[in-house]
Order: sequence, then C-alpha cells, then structure tokens
Amino acid sequence: MCIRDSTQRQTGRGDYGSGLSPTESSWAAGGVVFAGVLMLMNGVLAIFQGISAMAKDDVWANLDDYVYKINLTGWGVILICLGALAVATGVGILKGATWARMTGIFLASLSMLAQFLFLPYSPVWSIVMIAIDFFVIWALAVYRPGAERRNA
Repeated sequence: MCIRDSTQRQTGRGDYGSGLSPTESSWAAGGVVFAGVLMLMNGVLAIFQGISAMAKDDVWANLDDYVYKINLTGWGVILICLGALAVATGVGILKGATWARMTGIFLASLSMLAQFLFLPYSPVWSIVMIAIDFFVIWALAVYRPGAERRNA
C-alpha cells in the first residue's frame, strides 16, 4: 500500500473524482482559458487572412498547379466563415458554456484541415496555426469542468 492510498482513505477523496490530481486539474483549467483565448484570436486572424485572400492581395502566392482546385476567393470565404464561428466559440469557452467545448474541438479540427490545405499559399503561417489548433484540441479534450470544485 502506498502513502497516496492511505491519504485518499483518510480524506475520502478517492482518485480525485476525475482521475486528475489537483495540480493536473488546475493545469487543465488554465489550459482551457488559454484555449478559449487562442480560439478567439485564431478566429480573428482567420477572418483577416480570409479578407486578405479575397482582396487578391500580393501576399499570397499564385499557384497554378495545386491539387485542390479552389481559388483564393474560395479560400477567403472558407476562412472568414471558420473564423467567425471560432470567435463565437472562443467567447463561449471563456464564458464556460458546455456546448463550446465540443464545438471548439470540432472547429479546431476543421481549422487544422483548412490550414493543411492552405499550406502551399503560406507554409510557415499554416504550420503555426496547425500547432495552435492542436493545443486547443488538447486543452478542451482534457478539461473536466467539475474537477477543481471536487478537489478543493
């Protein structure tokens, strides 16, 4: 028998309710707030990226032989729509809405896919955004909303 088992029996907390230690649950709670902010900012940046693509800026490379046949205006519309949904979901995550976690995971997955398809136009930016989307998915997936209250 380890010390943790006897401590758990004395305090009656068992396995911390969700299987997370207090430190792990506080990391997840902080991570979900950070994920909400990242989701909000990711949405705003996607809107700007979409506007820039629709304006036919010289920022984006003009690709003639790209496997996915969609022009920059099409990408702009896709990015603006995903960005607007991400902003609304980021606000929902920061307010603690339960619907926002699953929606956030879904939208971050869609954003990750869209950024992968946007790689030829802006490779470095797309890789950075894919990494941010990965963190958002992780933070929203591991967060258990009632874990901090049970551990206090």
